[in-house]
Amino acid sequence: MNIPLNIDWQQILLHLFNFAILAGGLYFLLYKPVKDFMAKRESYYQNIDNETKSRLQQAEELKDSYSRQLSDVAQEIAQKRTEAQKAIDASREEQLQQARDEAARIVENARISCEQEHNKMLSNVQKEISDLALTTTEKILLKGEGSPFEQFLNAANAEKRGEPDA
Repeated sequence: MNIPLNIDWQQILLHLFNFAILAGGLYFLLYKPVKDFMAKRESYYQNIDNETKSRLQQAEELKDSYSRQLSDVAQEIAQKRTEAQKAIDASREEQLQQARDEAARIVENARISCEQEHNKMLSNVQKEISDLALTTTEKILLKGEGSPFEQFLNAANAEKRGEPDA
């Protein structure tokens, strides 16, 4: 059977059959393995993406936890610093009070020592003044005429005789 345009239906059917066999063979040999490979690859990358997201979420939670712990530690450090500053201030105040007490004690001891020295010097001066007064009195009374015993005897004899003291 010849068709006017030289079209042989048998040839067309054979070509279609060959094409179907080729398409089926390629489907099973190339398309299906490539499709399975792509599905596995997509699944692999999806799993990696899911794992990355879960790890990112865990990292965010860990970061939040560490941030909270860090703020708690910062508050604790601030509290400890405040307590330490209070202890330092108390110690400084105590040392200052001790220094003031020591200074007051030193000043009091110096005042007492000065007062004792003053009294001692006053006593010495009074003794020296009384010694000077006694010496001056002796010199005035004795008028430089021999020893005091002789002057006494002379004065006693003069009284016996009734002579006035010159």
